[in-house]
Order: sequence, then C-alpha cells, then structure tokens
Amino acid sequence: MSKTSESKPPISRRSALKTLGVGAGAAALPMWARYANAQTSEPIRIGFQKHATGIGASYGRWYDRTSQAAVKMINAGGGINGRMVELVTEDDGTDPKRGAEVVEKFATQHKCDVAFGTLFSHVVIGSAPRAGELKLPYFVVSEGHHVASGMLNRYTLQPGITDVKSQVQAMAPFVASNLGKKVTMIFPDFAFGHDHRDYFSAAIEAQGGEVVQMIAIPPAETSFTKYFPKIPRETEVIYHVMVGPAVLTFVKELGEFFGPSRPEIFGFIDSLEAVDLASPGLEYLEGTYFWEGNPRYAQADQSEYDKNFRAAVGVDENGASVNDSKDISTYAHMFGCWETLNIIKAGMESSGYAGPQDRSKLIEAVEAITDIPHSNAHPQGAKLFNGKTHQVFGQQYITKVTNGKLILAHTAGIEDTLYPDEVDYTKQSF
Repeated sequence: MSKTSESKPPISRRSALKTLGVGAGAAALPMWARYANAQTSEPIRIGFQKHATGIGASYGRWYDRTSQAAVKMINAGGGINGRMVELVTEDDGTDPKRGAEVVEKFATQHKCDVAFGTLFSHVVIGSAPRAGELKLPYFVVSEGHHVASGMLNRYTLQPGITDVKSQVQAMAPFVASNLGKKVTMIFPDFAFGHDHRDYFSAAIEAQGGEVVQMIAIPPAETSFTKYFPKIPRETEVIYHVMVGPAVLTFVKELGEFFGPSRPEIFGFIDSLEAVDLASPGLEYLEGTYFWEGNPRYAQADQSEYDKNFRAAVGVDENGASVNDSKDISTYAHMFGCWETLNIIKAGMESSGYAGPQDRSKLIEAVEAITDIPHSNAHPQGAKLFNGKTHQVFGQQYITKVTNGKLILAHTAGIEDTLYPDEVDYTKQSF
C-alpha cells in the first residue's frame, strides 16, 4: 500500500493507475479508443445486485439512485472506452441464496461484464463464491471485513467503501477518551454485526477499555425493549449499530427505556440510516455521537465535490431527497456505489477492457491502484487502495447531534484505519 514512486518509469497499463485522479486511467488510451463509436458499440453491462426487497430495501433504493446518477455522469463523459454503460438490475431480496442466483443470471443470462453493488454482508458471503466460480468480477459496496480477511476470492473486490475493522479501529480512541471505557454493545446477529463485536471489542481493549456486555439482536426483530434490561448498570457507553426496517423503533425504544437518565451513546449511523432525525421520540439523541461514512448534513467546510455529488444524486444539504424532505437518504453508505463505479471505469480504461476475455486484466488494473485523490469521482474523501487485500481505506467521520442535526466533531485520518494485511489475493490464480 505504498504510494507511487517518485521515479518515472515508462507508463504501462498497470502503472498508469498507481495514482487515480479525475478521469483517471483515461490517459492510458488514445482519444479515438475512448470515444469512437460511443453510441453504436455494444454497451458495457454492469449487473447491479439490488436489495430491492428484504431488510436492505431502504439501502437498495438509494444505492440504485446513486448508481443511476453515476452511470449518467459516466455516459455523459463518453462512457467507458468509447462504450455506453448499462445497469442491469436484479433484486436479491437481501437474501444469500437469491444473491448467488442473481450473480449467475448476470453471468449467464444477461452477459454482464461485471457484477456490482451488494451491501449486506451475509449476501456478499453467499454470492461471492459463485462469482469466483463464474470468473465474474464482483465489486461489493458492503463494509464487511470478509473481503480483506481473505474469506472470499480474487474476483471479489471492495474498492469504494471502507470496512468495519478499519472503521471501529478509528472510532475506539475517540470513544475511550471522550465518552467512557465500559461499553455495552448492541448489534445485529449476522456477519456485519459480528465484525463490530469482534473488532470493536479488541479496539476498545487496546485503549484500556472493556466491553461489559454484548447484546446480539436478530436482524429481522421488530421489538427491542426486552433486550435492554441486559445492559449492566456499570455501563458508561452504549454502542449501537442496528440495521433493517425497524431501526426507528429500536432507537425510540432505547430512549424510552432510559428516559432522561442515560449513559453516553455512540452509534453507527446504520441505526438511523434513511430515518429523519426530527422523528418524534428521537429528541433524547441530542448530544449523542455517530459514526458516518459520509456526513449526511452538508458541513461548514463542505467541498465542491460533495456539492456536485449531492446535486447529481438529488440530495439536499440535510441529506434528504430534493423532491421530498421526508425522504432521507442512506448518505453514509451510498457514495460507495458512485465511487466503485468510477473505479470500474478507471480499471477498464487502464486495462483496455474490451470484453469478458479481459476480466483478469481488469482485476489486475484495479489491484494496481494505490492513491485515490479527493475528486468528483471520489467525493467522500481521499483513499488508499490495497491491491493485495482488495480493500480500500479512507477517512472516517464522527458527528454529534447538535440542535437536531449531525455536526462534524472529529475526522479520523486514513492512517488511523490501517491494519496488517491478512491475505494477498494477487497470489491467487485466475
């Protein structure tokens, strides 16, 4: 994961992508190759594995909006290698078995060049082996540590969004220093929640703290009050990260249980993604903290890239749809679709991708990426990609609920998120 060398060897398809900028990879191809026959060539088909139904539906809806906006931007700029991009969408029901079936449809029925978009970790874990068998590049936007852990295969990459292990490692020092060291964790009882359980408990112990209770909740649960008596009295901080359609119920019931006397609370915004902070019953969250992958509210130092991204996707300064102020986006995660599609574009252009026969070249080109500058293609912030582990690393944001809005309180740098490699996918054969 070292930065690009200062020396300047002859540019190759691999070296051309070592540092990624706006329109990265384009310089690796002559102008005619990039734009010739853009309107007449067979399109590049990207299979979008959408959580249209099931517990991931709110994410699926916004992942779709973001992906459609990114494809519109890419096509307006001439497409990829002179070819238009077409999203081919299939609903996986947020279900691992259906996920594998969708991957197979992309490869055999729809003749997609790559598959893309999966969020929920159990669906990724259920789908990735089939993608590997079919030799279909599978770009996930998930956050689970399953890619970087070595659990999956060379065809599975996570280049547009950071993973839980890096996120919690960057959060633990803030929690221990500012909120408390005796922590009760509340998390969903599947792979994503288990990543939080395992990696945050280790990270807080490294800061001299301890997890005094772990409360695992079935991801399809709809009522939560019965779990809260398990929270020990000695708890100084409640750490929560819930997902699914009942997240508003979870947060409301947590507030009702404690009333005005509560411990400090640190949540991952997953517990409130697509939920209006002004919803009745959430007043008690004032003064609590959240991790956000990308701040929902436009901050005082908002970049031009964030402004452009919001405009393209149709999101206002409060993180809601410009057409409906009550339609709250999944802003902390959905940028990963935009950024991943731009990585696919850069990889295809750098490798001279012309069809399925070039899939291995595409993966090698993405593996060659290192530094990813903050840009319109990467509006969340600068990143560092590790080609060996197929995982990207980036800044993490902690916001505080202040006057009913999420205001930036701390930014963890990329260096705070790094950990030793656990796999080298580049050594695996295709």
